[in-house]
Amino acid sequence: MAVHAHPDDESSKGAATMARYVADGVEVLVVTCTGGERGDILNPAMDRPEIKADIGKVREAEMARAREILGVRQHWLGFVDSGFPEGDPLPPLPEGCFALEPVETASEPLVRAVRDFRPHVMLTYDEKGGYPHPDHVKCHEVSVEAFEAAGDPERYPGAGEPWQPLKLYYHMSFSKDRISALHTAMEDAGLESPYTDWMKRFEEESERRAKWDVTTRVPCADHFETRDRALLAHATQIDPNGPWFVVPLDIQREAWPTEDYHLARSLVDTEVPEDDLFAGIREKVCL
Repeated sequence: MAVHAHPDDESSKGAATMARYVADGVEVLVVTCTGGERGDILNPAMDRPEIKADIGKVREAEMARAREILGVRQHWLGFVDSGFPEGDPLPPLPEGCFALEPVETASEPLVRAVRDFRPHVMLTYDEKGGYPHPDHVKCHEVSVEAFEAAGDPERYPGAGEPWQPLKLYYHMSFSKDRISALHTAMEDAGLESPYTDWMKRFEEESERRAKWDVTTRVPCADHFETRDRALLAHATQIDPNGPWFVVPLDIQREAWPTEDYHLARSLVDTEVPEDDLFAGIREKVCL
């Protein structure tokens, strides 16, 4: 189960991992906390009045295409996008948005989803949300709450039969090491890197980023193309001429062929570093 804040997050974080496990016969569920109703339109070709007027429905249709490409199931929690506040001082968050929901209120439908789907592994964001969007931070909070509460029959007693997931991971998709490796690989190939500004921001934002070690690197380079097709399905959010697609796939596969995670909770014995989210849950069979 991968828990995400908005439609498109599932395609930019961990999509190749999910496609790999789907190909291996694993059932994968994406849980999307909000509808992305307050998201900006980031693709100039989609920045049209009729799209803006019906952005919620448009993003719902984009999510349907992405989940079909990835081969995953998907469930909406039904909360309202909080938007990304900007300014100094920051404006207040809109009334009724996901980020302002009490943790127990926001967690109950996720606990229900966990008990219904019965995942062994959950994926979410770190306590800073990966980046400080209020919905990403709330997504972290409800994911941790659901992981810890879903197996306890005394908690959320009306939300289904208890089920305890075994491992909880944080996405480490945009680590400095990965971005640096891709940046160097582009320069070594004589190509202009899209990550020059990223490298500067890593230094400037070092204190604001959660400092988690990568414990688990999942080989999934064969599914990078599927990841990119799922990203492109989110046409309001992803500019096909933007930086997502500047680094050729062959360079990506050579420079960094994994998607990376931090093992935040585990109820099974496992040794790090890992190369499998299910390490300690199922035996590996080598032919």
